[in-house]
Amino acid sequence: MEWKSVIYEYISRLTQCEAENKQPYHLEMIADPRFKQIELERLHRTKLRNQERGVRSLGVEIRLILRNEEENEHNHKQGVRVELMLKRTWSYSVRAREHAEEKIEHLYFTLVQPFGDEWVIMLIEPVIPEKRTIEDDPAIVSSINVMARRLVRSMPYLNAEIFDQGHSFALGRAASYQRDAVKAYADKHWNDPNPQFLHFAVDCTNYVSQCLYAGGAPMDYTEVRDAGWWYRGKQGTQEGWSYSWSVANSFCQYLSSPRRNGLRADIVTAPSELTIGDVICYDFNGDGRFQHSTIVTGTDGAGMPLVNAHTTDCKARYWDYRDSYAWTERTVYRFLRIKDRF
Repeated sequence: MEWKSVIYEYISRLTQCEAENKQPYHLEMIADPRFKQIELERLHRTKLRNQERGVRSLGVEIRLILRNEEENEHNHKQGVRVELMLKRTWSYSVRAREHAEEKIEHLYFTLVQPFGDEWVIMLIEPVIPEKRTIEDDPAIVSSINVMARRLVRSMPYLNAEIFDQGHSFALGRAASYQRDAVKAYADKHWNDPNPQFLHFAVDCTNYVSQCLYAGGAPMDYTEVRDAGWWYRGKQGTQEGWSYSWSVANSFCQYLSSPRRNGLRADIVTAPSELTIGDVICYDFNGDGRFQHSTIVTGTDGAGMPLVNAHTTDCKARYWDYRDSYAWTERTVYRFLRIKDRF
């Protein structure tokens, strides 16, 4: 059996496990004990969560794309390392209301032939971008360090003037928050980045900021990285955006800070208090520094938020991320209800 057939068999078993709530016999194909434990824990907490929600699974479809294949050596055995992109669609119902959750994940598989022609999955490395921050990108750090630090007057409500003439989507001129426009933008670009904006390797907060802006949230434009909430794109070799636009922790702190006008939010205590266009921030380590941002795009049959996000691109995903490899028992959430008037 060639190595590709082994991967296809693994994905087939994984699909059956998730779709029919069967035993995780796909893990029998893996020689990697660390990943086995991580995957068992993820599947267990996802199963408990679905029971708590009253979920009835209607089916899972996983499309597999193989990328970046390269030959390598693992423990002195000839092998191959390949990146897998999994496009997962999960259909389910909660209280007789049907939903479809979409998610795109990346994993690296290392396979070897320890005996004869038989291929074995020796190592699986899930890509966990939610736990990264934009500051982890050396290019971004360099850009931040060279940005001019001069203080300029804040110019709230400045939007169209800082973009090129050809900028075409809604420019946030309304005095009220257009939640339907937020959802439309979020659903259009959940896995198709808007080319009018920079797309970062860690893109979750940049994407959520775009969604708020598409709903009419006015920029607080200062030209200073650590002040206001703004985006100007790339000018020459410098990238013009504030920390609060693209960095999860700064974004969360900006929304949480009181101000008299402009983009504002109330911190609420329960996810059930959120609706379309609101924001959830995630501190997976529980250390007080938020690493991930999502935008609420709907609710399930029990009135709980469903979210869209970038980095791990997803649409209508359940808000708590207990199905993520990033989640830990220390995870802290901040629920932010965006003000309807600016």
